[in-house]
Order: sequence, then C-alpha cells, then structure tokens
Amino acid sequence: MTACTKTGNAKEFGEAKGDERKAFMKEYVSAKPATSAKTAQQEKMRAGNKEAGEKSLKGDERKKFMSTCLSN
Repeated sequence: MTACTKTGNAKEFGEAKGDERKAFMKEYVSAKPATSAKTAQQEKMRAGNKEAGEKSLKGDERKKFMSTCLSN
C-alpha cells in the first residue's frame, strides 16, 4: 500500500483528481499478489486441515497436529 501511494503521488494525482487517484489505487492494490509468507502459511493451513479431516482428528489431537503442520 505504501508503494502504491508513492506511485500514485508520483503520478501527481492530487485532490483535484481524487477519483482518478482512487481508481489507480484500487487497481494497483488488487493486482498486487499476496505476500509469499502469507500464502505459504495459508497453504500450510489448508493442507493441514485437509489431512486432519482425512485422519478424523478432533480436539487436542487435531490442535497438536495442526500446530506441527504450521510450524514446519
């Protein structure tokens, strides 16, 4: 978002061009891919949930399993 704001400011979108700047910011942010760290964590969570479901883990067993999955 900071980089987007700087880029938007560099393009000289001032208050007089508010709608144009808003459109630029919206497009820039939506086109930006998620950070790899967040994506990796989400993938670990998805994979762990799937595997825990397949193993029919519940309660403390599931919590322990998910903790191990997410810490790897």
